[in-house]
Amino acid sequence: MAGAPARYLVFFQYFGTRYSGVMETKSDQALVGVQNYLERAAEQLKPSAPIKFHISSRTDAGVHALANAAHLDIQRAPGKAAFTGQQLVQGLNHHLRPEPIRILSAQRVSSTFHARFCALSRTYIYRLLLGCAHHSQIPVFERDLCWAPAGGGLEFWEVKVKSRSFLYRQVRRMVGALVAVGQGRLAPAQVRELLELRDPRALPPHAMAPPAGLFLTRVEYSPADLASPSAPAEEELCELS
Repeated sequence: MAGAPARYLVFFQYFGTRYSGVMETKSDQALVGVQNYLERAAEQLKPSAPIKFHISSRTDAGVHALANAAHLDIQRAPGKAAFTGQQLVQGLNHHLRPEPIRILSAQRVSSTFHARFCALSRTYIYRLLLGCAHHSQIPVFERDLCWAPAGGGLEFWEVKVKSRSFLYRQVRRMVGALVAVGQGRLAPAQVRELLELRDPRALPPHAMAPPAGLFLTRVEYSPADLASPSAPAEEELCELS
């Protein structure tokens, strides 16, 4: 008789340019999600039950991640030992080639751990390249990895934002509003008015930063929630707030 499945927390990264976002989509679309490729790679590990990646943080089409997180349960055939974290990393990365998606780490966690609900914070950075008069001036290795609004001297700026959770496109709206104020297309008083409206649709379309400059850089968890499956924390469910 098969034993209980092993639950793992994995951290992974990807360039989001060629994907519809991180979340799974129908496989017949022109662009599919990063999750499609993760689960396709997991199928090659020959589990005895389908594997589902439960992803911590949604990212949209064109948005990148230096470190997103997910948990997954792996049921192996009777008599086969659970994968070690290193075995899982090597196996998934082998089957993810040549996609620009890589598993950074994997570790066993308790059966009550949830990658989304247990997260204490998410950190994003938005990369701006100032001073480009034309798109062709963006260094070739930086294309699709930053936003180059006109104005200023040629230099990189990074906007760093950390919170437990974010609203849809919140960071891109924040950065876009800052750039619009700097360029004189929005007045500071207008930003206050937009905040008081509490309606994201009120932000002018030109004040939305494009996805290419946005990177999810870190998802943070409590050490207690990362306790090994044999630890007392096994029976404690993460707060679902």
